[in-house]
Amino acid sequence: MIAGRSLHRYVLSSLQVVVLTAAVFFVTPSAPAWSQSRASLTGFVRDASTGETLILANVTLVRGEIGAATNTTGYYAITGIEPGTYTVVASYIGYSEFRTELTLAAGESRRLDIDLQPAEIGVLEVVVTADRETEEEVRRVGVAQLKTDLVKSLPAVLEPDVFRSLQLLPGVKAASDYSSGLYIRGGSPDQTLILLDRTTVYNPSHFFGFFSTFNPDAVKDVRLYKGGYPAEYGGRLGSVVDIYNKDGNRVGTHDTASLGLLASRAMVEGPYSRGSWMFAVRRSTLEPLLAVLKNQDIDGIPESFYFYDVNGKVNLDVSADDKVSASFYTGRDRLSLPIFDDEAGVDLQYGNFTGSANWTHIFSDKLYSNFTFTSSRYFSTPKFKFGGTEFNRSNKVYDISTKGDFEFRPEGDHAITGGFWAGNFTFRLNDTFDGESTLSERIQSLYASVYVQDEYKPASNWVLRGGLRANYFEGGDYIRLEPRLSIENRPSPQLRLQAGYGRYYQFLTLITSELFSGSDIWLTTDNGVPPAYGDQFVAGIKTSPRSGLNVDLELYYRTMKGLFTLDPFLPDAAGVAYEDLFQFGDGYAYGSEVLLEKQKGKLNGFVGYTLGLTRRRYFGFEGDKWFSPKYDRTHDLNVVGNFDVGRGWRFTGVFNYATGQAYTQPESQFKIVDSPLGSTVRDVIWAPFNESRLPAYHRMDIGASKIGGFLGFADYELQLQLLNVYSRENVWFYFFESQEDNSIKRTTVPQIPVPIPNISFTLKF
Repeated sequence: MIAGRSLHRYVLSSLQVVVLTAAVFFVTPSAPAWSQSRASLTGFVRDASTGETLILANVTLVRGEIGAATNTTGYYAITGIEPGTYTVVASYIGYSEFRTELTLAAGESRRLDIDLQPAEIGVLEVVVTADRETEEEVRRVGVAQLKTDLVKSLPAVLEPDVFRSLQLLPGVKAASDYSSGLYIRGGSPDQTLILLDRTTVYNPSHFFGFFSTFNPDAVKDVRLYKGGYPAEYGGRLGSVVDIYNKDGNRVGTHDTASLGLLASRAMVEGPYSRGSWMFAVRRSTLEPLLAVLKNQDIDGIPESFYFYDVNGKVNLDVSADDKVSASFYTGRDRLSLPIFDDEAGVDLQYGNFTGSANWTHIFSDKLYSNFTFTSSRYFSTPKFKFGGTEFNRSNKVYDISTKGDFEFRPEGDHAITGGFWAGNFTFRLNDTFDGESTLSERIQSLYASVYVQDEYKPASNWVLRGGLRANYFEGGDYIRLEPRLSIENRPSPQLRLQAGYGRYYQFLTLITSELFSGSDIWLTTDNGVPPAYGDQFVAGIKTSPRSGLNVDLELYYRTMKGLFTLDPFLPDAAGVAYEDLFQFGDGYAYGSEVLLEKQKGKLNGFVGYTLGLTRRRYFGFEGDKWFSPKYDRTHDLNVVGNFDVGRGWRFTGVFNYATGQAYTQPESQFKIVDSPLGSTVRDVIWAPFNESRLPAYHRMDIGASKIGGFLGFADYELQLQLLNVYSRENVWFYFFESQEDNSIKRTTVPQIPVPIPNISFTLKF
């Protein structure tokens, strides 16, 4: 609960940003003469078979060669149309083109909702794009979008995963085979804002970070802003992953069930009189296997292990101009692992809950709005027991907020967007050792931000986007401004030249574990701990030599100032002031990315390559020397191919290559003669921190899928996959152990050491 004074400030700050945002739009001068002579065309674009709205569908007026792409709710608006007769064309890859002719009178505001029929093709499209206007959104500098069909078709370690698929894109790196964390353009996972239905998700991982919490059956759209992202987003130094759940089928009730080795999934969706609904679940199915192994007296078998995800969404069409929806997600991991007859053990529990209520209102053909109320909760409560002594930790994050976004399209060359985001953030961290409290922190802070941005087209081949975001964080009373700017020139329809700049601030930091994500800790800005900030510079050349073929080159440089993390050399945190818990530092990263993408045809896929470098330094550590973090990879290559052979069969292959990650190679040791622990205690002397490299990483995965009818009442998909085809033993890490002869023994801990088969069977009713 927000205390009385804090509640007053929260309401006051929310009202202030609402009034400010409204003023931006409603005080804008009008052009009545022009408005009376021009027409407008607006509406929603939907999948005719399901009623699901389509994001970034393309609507064009052929004669005037003007158009628009649908936004995240499937809504489009074309204003400033000269009166006359036009052919309206709507398109979206994977769907049959829609065409109709209409006549627009002077001053007319026409509403045209469009239903697109799915095309009868079996070709997988890698990225959703559609003609010029949609490409204007998808092919902005630093932007990528994935279809969920691609996520579910790629070979996966036991379970298809959204984040694993994103790791295949240029500029996005994986820490290991056992981590779904996103390391984007030299940034750590906490530098990526992750949104599910406009709600922040704080630790979206399962199975110790093995894969993410997003059920691909429930996901509608995944969009990644790798850098230089627009002013509508904020709160993170690096990037944004914006995910939307499906709305639910508006035509008929449909069920989907999938059986897999690690987990099984089910989803049901359908219509009702004024809208649609969707409900999806996913749960681990390892318990029978664990029970068998435990009965065989095999060491290291968990006493208890499970994870689950539950997604739900309900939509209500209040009127043609008002749509309301409510969605939620909840997930949890649990592991209980006894060691040495209960003298030692581990008990891990962590999970997330998110909820959102969304209201979309169309004020007019020129003004669109979206309001969202969000709630997010993350908890992690690991317990460790050694020799009968317990260590317990509790880390909890609570975040409630309200958001408003507006799109204003006056007649002319401008498109203005703006909005606000205000909320209350609460962070708690408690450590106990043998029943005694060793650390207890609780920070509650109001936050607020307001943004405005303008897209200006001074000529048909120029696009300028400028924006400003203002942030307030009560903890420390910080106010920060973030300017954003991007420029795009199109010398020809097949060529785009792009550049952008942005300033970004981050008020949170994540202390990550090398072992499992369930022990990660969120910490926040407060008095004496200012927010981190950084500048991003991006440039791109994007070409389309022919239809369905894209070749993109992007360059980036980014700084990271005021990074804060827990001081690893602090002997005891008990009684230490909050600001004294931290170590502060800087970072930078730069690189180039190349993407060659073939979208159409029986053989399609992409090749992505990244040449990059990232460095960090923390003041007081090794003389403030710059070092390579573990996710610094000079070279990163990913090849993804799909081949449709017909009769329901499709083959998929993925190849990865990356420079080995940085690590510290021990060189010598010495004995602590006067140690109270005894004269035989050894201490390892390191070489310069992280100046050695593991061997290069490379791996190939292949898969085959077959779709068809199942006994006349359902459709099925059978997936057969083989990971690590040629048995590459990629190194996860080295373990160093001192020997009696004063030598150091190195033991290699591999990642996936052998080929691993995977099979899944899906029924759609």
